[in-house]
Amino acid sequence: MKKIAIVTDSNSGITQEQAGELGVFVLPMPFFINGEMFLEGITLTQEDFYARLEEDADISTSQPAPADVMELWDRVLEEYEAVVHIPMSSGLSASCATAMSLSRDYDGKVQVVDNQRISVTQKQSVMDAMELVRQGRTAEEIKTILEKEKKESSIYLTLETLKYLKKGGRITPAAAAIGTIINLKPVLQIQGDKLDAFSKVRGKAKAKRIILDAIKNDLDTRFREYKEKGQMCLAAAYGGNMEEAQEWLAEVKETFPDMEVTMDPISLSVACHIGSGIIALTCSKKIV
Repeated sequence: MKKIAIVTDSNSGITQEQAGELGVFVLPMPFFINGEMFLEGITLTQEDFYARLEEDADISTSQPAPADVMELWDRVLEEYEAVVHIPMSSGLSASCATAMSLSRDYDGKVQVVDNQRISVTQKQSVMDAMELVRQGRTAEEIKTILEKEKKESSIYLTLETLKYLKKGGRITPAAAAIGTIINLKPVLQIQGDKLDAFSKVRGKAKAKRIILDAIKNDLDTRFREYKEKGQMCLAAAYGGNMEEAQEWLAEVKETFPDMEVTMDPISLSVACHIGSGIIALTCSKKIV
């Protein structure tokens, strides 16, 4: 029997196909569109999601049903001795708390990690967990290490429209109207368990510069020691705007020529609340 399996959810951005290639397991997150349930990566593609978003469909996120979580764990435990489950941040969804509660019935065979990650930083946690498995760590040790490292990442992002921030009550209709008229682009930040305002400027080009400067500052200050040791990696991200994303990736690589940079779609759970046209950049400490 194999020793340790890594399980995550589709908020990590890892597709079902990629999961098979990596040797991990991905729990699809449910979305409700006009009252009908869809499963990310199974009955809901990125293209479908953004098309429905443009149609102004009523879209909301949910957490996986407890029965679906346990069914996956039970199936995985037929092949593996233990499971390390890495859900999205507990501060952004109740799915982590639910998984922790369910794991109590598994006598330590399921270790749920609450390391405050989402999207591409959550994916990095999965990659870190895989490395720790290769190092021979136990499931309990992997949980402890990942949770100890939970603050060692940053996400900065900007968006195309204020419509969804207004819809979600994060800004007032009046502020959204004024912001649209003057082409205001907020820069948002995810540090751990919160999505917060970081800055606001006129025009997306300036917003991108703010993001690049913020990441540079993080690398030169709070992550300086890790960067000097080659332990930091960058990940660009986007939402429904591949052509712009390719240009963004080139700009990031030009700004940080000595660093590894990957790019993935932003989590649909994030996009659901801020819309399409997202441009983001993250930095994370790698476990090596």
